[in-house]
Amino acid sequence: MDTIREHVQLFLVTYGMSILGAILILVVGIVLAGVAAKITERLLKRSRVEDTLAKFARHLVHAGIVVFVIIAAIGTLGIPTASLVAVIGAAGLAIGLALQGSLANFAAGIMLILFKPFKVGDYVEAGGVGGTVEEIQIFNSVLNTPDNRRVIMPNATITGGHIVNYTGIDRRRVDMVFGISYDDDIQTARKVLTDLVTADDRVLKDPEPLIAVMELGDSSVNLVCRPWVAPKDYWPFWFDMMERGKLVLEAAGLTIPFPQRDIHMHQEKTG
Repeated sequence: MDTIREHVQLFLVTYGMSILGAILILVVGIVLAGVAAKITERLLKRSRVEDTLAKFARHLVHAGIVVFVIIAAIGTLGIPTASLVAVIGAAGLAIGLALQGSLANFAAGIMLILFKPFKVGDYVEAGGVGGTVEEIQIFNSVLNTPDNRRVIMPNATITGGHIVNYTGIDRRRVDMVFGISYDDDIQTARKVLTDLVTADDRVLKDPEPLIAVMELGDSSVNLVCRPWVAPKDYWPFWFDMMERGKLVLEAAGLTIPFPQRDIHMHQEKTG
């Protein structure tokens, strides 16, 4: 019993201060890691960075500091840390090679959150898919298509091609074409279409709608009608105008022509 006590006393005398120092480093380091993580998140949010990225940065800072603190505490005990660092580095390299695709999606997610080519609620076309953005995650983004399908797209697929944001600007031009007969009066058609679009509250005053002759077609004079509306009104307005445009043109006595063919039949005489 006395021998055990002597060994314990010897161990405490020899390693007691090192153990106490390691415990102190761990406690203080973990506390500082939490404080640094919270400060990082707070600063990012003040810079108007997305909450997803701010929270991820918080966890990343916290984990990085904790790993550093653990290595420092092990070094205080006199244990060589060079080999441990080498093992961690090799493991990180192996994980990085195995997760190349995921890392590419992660980097793309960071770019989407930082540079903001679109935000939640925007209607976009990206990666061959069109839909409303429901969520932007670190590795994937979620889009809801107009026919109510949910598409989960890897972020690298989105950033690897063109991104068309239909609602990124507060107005959108509606392009419509109405054809009238060559016998109809162009000025009457222009006035009818102008009155139609300007009477609609959805049409913006600035820029002014453009109504002009676009083409002298094979069977019609084609007038282009280009009013500007808010992005949310685009499709309802377009469908509405295509119907009402036909009705008001016909009510004004104008003709909407369509291709026609005259077929002449000849009877050959026999005998």
